[in-house]
Amino acid sequence: MATITSPLIKPQELLQLFPNQNFILIDARSGAKAKEAYATEHLTYAQHIDLDTQMANIKPNPAEGGRHPLPTPTQFVQILSTIGIMPNSHVIIYDDKNGANAAARLWWMLKAIGHQQVQVIDGGMQAAIKVGYPLSSDIEKIEKIEVQKNFYLTQWTLPQVTIEDVSKASNDDQYLIIDVRESGRYRGEFEPLDLVAGHIPNSVNVPFIENLDTEGYFLAPTELKEKYKKILDGRKSEQVIVHCGSGVTACHTLLAMDYAGLEIPQLYIGSWSEWSRNNLPMVTSTEK
Repeated sequence: MATITSPLIKPQELLQLFPNQNFILIDARSGAKAKEAYATEHLTYAQHIDLDTQMANIKPNPAEGGRHPLPTPTQFVQILSTIGIMPNSHVIIYDDKNGANAAARLWWMLKAIGHQQVQVIDGGMQAAIKVGYPLSSDIEKIEKIEVQKNFYLTQWTLPQVTIEDVSKASNDDQYLIIDVRESGRYRGEFEPLDLVAGHIPNSVNVPFIENLDTEGYFLAPTELKEKYKKILDGRKSEQVIVHCGSGVTACHTLLAMDYAGLEIPQLYIGSWSEWSRNNLPMVTSTEK
């Protein structure tokens, strides 16, 4: 198997791989009707993985870790075993939001436990369909594997920060806190999911949608690199914190930065859903 050199796979490249089937394809669409949508129609060979139950360990109170806190690595490895993913598997992931929903989150999680052969479809499900990748309504047969010791790392290795870390960083100009939500949510004009609209003090808004071109494909690596080097303004990755609403779409920007050849910065999993429920300073109007 060839070594994976890019976190993205072009739809045409996926189509070329199709006849050999030497990959595990994951449908990471999320939402109330995601499983129904998968059962109706999905990319051939794809298995569905659920954001809420398989990529998160949701607690009763989002104030503890946000709306989509991570499971433990051990819990996640157990999930991988049920869908036949092994350390040498070439895993290809898609969603219907240009990779901005759970596809990027699953990419980050796999990378964070040491999985190397993982890619997200550039442009998502729609782009794969556009180039002629076949669709299916068959529920794919899953070959479960036995979890072995030392199968994967036992801790998340990509950088993360806690709510306490973010609180300190919000008062330190050496740090950069990037909020990837759409501008209206950042400015506090509306909030469809959390209790309070607004943003973390001293955070900057760089909507994840700006990682994409007008057709929904990621910008070229050189363009992304130039864009983020300007935003980072000389800061190292350990001085940069990326967050969103619940630690899902933030991974889209981490994916974009990795695609650009930059170091993957710190992820704040709890994001606005945790911060806004913990009696911490907030900017809740259009004031800067």
